[in-house]
Amino acid sequence: MGITVLAFDFGTKSIGCAVGQSITGTAQALPAFKAQDGIPNWEAVGKCLMEWQPDLVVVGLPLNMDGTEQDLTVRARKFANRLNGRFGLKVELHDERLTTTEARAEIFGRGGYKALNKSKVDGISACLILESWFENQVDK
Repeated sequence: MGITVLAFDFGTKSIGCAVGQSITGTAQALPAFKAQDGIPNWEAVGKCLMEWQPDLVVVGLPLNMDGTEQDLTVRARKFANRLNGRFGLKVELHDERLTTTEARAEIFGRGGYKALNKSKVDGISACLILESWFENQVDK
């Protein structure tokens, strides 16, 4: 029996989103949420959660390459806590150190510089966070 998981790639101006199934271990990008200084339209987030009914939410944790925390790390944790508090969902944080770079490389591979649209990068970043999270579950 598989579970449905939603992933968020937290950012101060845009929050990427993806949905995936544990059975396939793959994710698909959903439209990104615009954010004002890290605060999304919670109603829009709520609609997305209602539509997909996830069993779990994964939030990418932006760390510095050496593993130390940065200002954005604290804000991503706060976003994860709000998702948990507001919607009563189980939320896990996942190290996302390499996903934005991978997302840019993947988009560039598909369509060059013209394809490097910010909302696409955020959605693909959320997909990579989710797929990376699925891979880690297999190891557990």
